[in-house]
Amino acid sequence: MFDDALASFREIFSKPFRAVLFKSLALTLALLAALGLALERVAILVSAGGPAWLQTLIGVAAALGLFVGLIFLIPAVSILVAGFFLDELADHVEADIYPPGLRGRPAPVMTSLGLAAKFAAVALAVNFVAFCVWLLPGVNALAFVVANAYLFGREYFQLAALRFRPLDEVQALRSRHGLTLFAAGLIIALFVATPVLNLLTPLFGIALMARLHKRLAPPLVRQADAFPPPSPTLSPQPAGGSLDHNRNFP
Repeated sequence: MFDDALASFREIFSKPFRAVLFKSLALTLALLAALGLALERVAILVSAGGPAWLQTLIGVAAALGLFVGLIFLIPAVSILVAGFFLDELADHVEADIYPPGLRGRPAPVMTSLGLAAKFAAVALAVNFVAFCVWLLPGVNALAFVVANAYLFGREYFQLAALRFRPLDEVQALRSRHGLTLFAAGLIIALFVATPVLNLLTPLFGIALMARLHKRLAPPLVRQADAFPPPSPTLSPQPAGGSLDHNRNFP
């Protein structure tokens, strides 16, 4: 898994990823700026009409709270951004790790965005709770990392696996490998806790989970079975013979 994590980190800066890198950064920063502006407006409304010292105090507290709050907003924003660039990023990764003809197929756009929005809302709620316990020593950092490890392991794997299999199979696979996905989510959670690097979380998460899905997916349930490449060339069969559809992939 650590080899996959290192390969995923290196791939972020590869040539195919660069175009998506700038688009992902722009969208992430735009969403964070919009959320930050909304929080600032709330602070202004709360302090309106009060004495000058109270407005100053609320302004300082709002600035500090905004800085800390944006840290907790990044997980939700990164999941949402991942839904926009999932197929473009996953296609680049799969081109490197799968043989020709075995790459995944884009999930319906509304399905990807709907799932991303759903889990972004869950991530927002979970990180709000983590933000509320931030002042409790010994619990704050642990709550942040554990909660996001679960969320990232679940969501990024689901986005990557949906390119190869229906949702019910993805959920069964996710339940079967819960601990492995939590460990992978832990790596992403530590990544998102690192300043500056956390802005690249969508790229890293998708690259890592595309590789992990390849390791965990049953060998007879590959994209080539469900969606064969266009105009396949079949070798002649012997008389009375039949194709063996149960062969393992090399």
